Amino acid sequence: MSLPGFSTLAIHAGQKPDPTTGAVNVPIYATSTYVQEEIGVHKGYEYSRVSNPTRTPLEECLAALERGHSSHVFASGMAAIQAILMRLSAGDHVVCGSNVYGGTPRLFNQVLTRFGLRFSYADTRDLAMVEAAITPATKLVFVETPTNPLMELCDLRALAELTHRHDAELAVDNTFMSPYFQRPLELGADLVMHSTTKFLNGHSDGLGGVVVASTAKQAEDFRFLQKSVGAILSPFECFLILRGVKTLGVRMRQHDANGRRMAAFLAVHPKVKAIYYPGLPQHPQHELAKRQMSGFGAMITIETGSLERANQVLRAVRVCSLAESLGGVETLISHPASMTHAALGAEGRAKIGLTDGMVRLSVGIEDIEDLERDMDQALAAIK
Repeated sequence: MSLPGFSTLAIHAGQKPDPTTGAVNVPIYATSTYVQEEIGVHKGYEYSRVSNPTRTPLEECLAALERGHSSHVFASGMAAIQAILMRLSAGDHVVCGSNVYGGTPRLFNQVLTRFGLRFSYADTRDLAMVEAAITPATKLVFVETPTNPLMELCDLRALAELTHRHDAELAVDNTFMSPYFQRPLELGADLVMHSTTKFLNGHSDGLGGVVVASTAKQAEDFRFLQKSVGAILSPFECFLILRGVKTLGVRMRQHDANGRRMAAFLAVHPKVKAIYYPGLPQHPQHELAKRQMSGFGAMITIETGSLERANQVLRAVRVCSLAESLGGVETLISHPASMTHAALGAEGRAKIGLTDGMVRLSVGIEDIEDLERDMDQALAAIK
């Protein structure tokens, strides 16, 4: 029997009607504890740090969408990344992509190194560079594809083969693409994580993170970490993400359609000095994008030429919203150098090619004509 389609899974996986009332939507079980009939006899729930009847359907749904063994939700995307790293021990080594969300190396370099983990950074477009960074102590390779904000891709199938040859695991931050457009586990990755705050939720109103495991041993590890560390997702946040995931398929199709059209518009705009979007034929990894992704998504970065010019654009937008984050139904526009990647410092940003003139768009699902007009008048503000 074939697996149901993506949107069918998004709406139904793990989400049976409430047995008490028949409610179509999973209720918010706002409880910390559960009555037990006697010692060790209960209805499957003991304490909400361990598990909760609103969280369980969300975890089952997200595992189904990523084609994983199980999924485990956390209080934020960063908490999900921390959980991945907490499976390691002092002395273990991690190879991380050199171009990832700025909060990731901040966690690695400023927090986790104090506990004996060691980190190296490599351009994950180049398999030889990744292999050169691997040591006998390497236990994990952590990547984003496409990367934030330069939209660089790595070949997930080839990278998984390389990682496994060295007896390490490959973890992929799949936030930008969502499981609708890219499923790294099917390409050989061992772990997938998302900031559920972004496209999975889709409405800019719920914070969270998820790790999708591919094996029973990983699942056991993450359940233990949820119980022991306690950085779990609240029932209300689980409800919000379940609500958002139901429309993930239709939203991602519109994000993609708007993203492609906006990229084509910006690619020929006289005020745009460079554009980074894997859906454009001139993107150096366009063919790889077509192979491992089923769409190109909504994330676009443009080069304006300077901090002053970037600021002129950002002050002038009217439909787009100048804000941190991404993946909402509304178009969000940001300045990576001072927002998402400020923690890297000027030297760190220069090393990966991130300039002060770059502006990142998360193209929403508004009418594209309104977005084009807004960007046109905002770019006209460049003097």
